[in-house]
Amino acid sequence: MRVAAAVLACLFALPGPAAVGGAIMDYDADLSDPASLQRGARVFVNYCQGCHSAAFMRYNRLGRDLGIPEKVLTANLMFGTDKPGDTMTSAMDPRQAEKWFGVAPPDLSVTARARGADWLYSYFLSFYRDPSRPTGVNNLQFKDVAMPHVLWEQQGWLRAVYREEGGAGGRFTQEIDRLEPETQGLLGEEEYARLVADLVNFLVYLGEPVKLKRYTIGIWVIVYLFILLFIVYLLKKEYWKDVH
Repeated sequence: MRVAAAVLACLFALPGPAAVGGAIMDYDADLSDPASLQRGARVFVNYCQGCHSAAFMRYNRLGRDLGIPEKVLTANLMFGTDKPGDTMTSAMDPRQAEKWFGVAPPDLSVTARARGADWLYSYFLSFYRDPSRPTGVNNLQFKDVAMPHVLWEQQGWLRAVYREEGGAGGRFTQEIDRLEPETQGLLGEEEYARLVADLVNFLVYLGEPVKLKRYTIGIWVIVYLFILLFIVYLLKKEYWKDVH
């Protein structure tokens, strides 16, 4: 794990093709893909958990749900504790973080439910260079975000391309038209989009872990109701056959 990146990772808020003008991009989470969820968990632990907690999730629950053996879980995803029953808390003291940066990093347990998967996906694809900001970056989805772009090594840097917009009194304002690549990252555009998709997929799982089981139970409930309907229909025919 990159310690420096983890310390700054996903600091205060909360790319694939670059976002255009802050538009929300569609993303459909797939909780039936355990490989994606496992990759997302790895990204979260390495780049987000240095600052953010997921205090509603326990490591052993994560391992059971995602099919990760305890030895693998302990060796690769548990850096702040050796107890599988512990919750996924950050080592950063929120009070110190607030003192250093002006705001404490939020817990990400239910961020996907609050923001939505589309917003999160667009957010991670929408960082761009902005020298006016303390971290040197800004975001189309979260203007003046305090969080640095911790995945910049994977994506590379994007720059904003502006257009002029006419306003009242003949005044013109500069508006962001699109984002363009400025430097090449370790990953290609599609590879980075997949990395973000895996991370968002994992955040969606964090927001409602029981959803994995709820889908399975729901299928069996529907099957049961169809069988019950068939039995009730036969009983109805038997009951009414002599009624004229």
